[in-house]
Amino acid sequence: MIRGLLAGLAMLLTGWFMGQILYGIHPQLEGEYRNILLFRPWSDPLMSLVFVEPFILGVILAWIWSLVKETIKGETEVIKGVNFGFAYWVLTIPGMIMSYGSFSVTLVMIIGWSVTILAQGIAAGMVLARLNK
Repeated sequence: MIRGLLAGLAMLLTGWFMGQILYGIHPQLEGEYRNILLFRPWSDPLMSLVFVEPFILGVILAWIWSLVKETIKGETEVIKGVNFGFAYWVLTIPGMIMSYGSFSVTLVMIIGWSVTILAQGIAAGMVLARLNK
């Protein structure tokens, strides 16, 4: 459980950091997130779930890690963590395609989500691999 929560913390911080980078690269992205026709305003209490989700996912990924850790290739914890995060990210690609096809969001937003999920997956994988000792 602790491993999952630490992986979740890494994912939360990585997501925030990636958001800052993506807003810097594509400033219009921040405005897209403020579109109340697509997203709830930050004043809505349900938006607090944005901060809970990485911890739930971190616990789930820690459970998956415990099942597959012996099969993950890599000579170091870093490489094993990257491989685990990449494998998780690959599983999200169909969801990104579905999101782009189903919602009125730009391709830039979908790419931003996908890049962020990759970075978060790698961060979680590295935490889980490092704590595997």
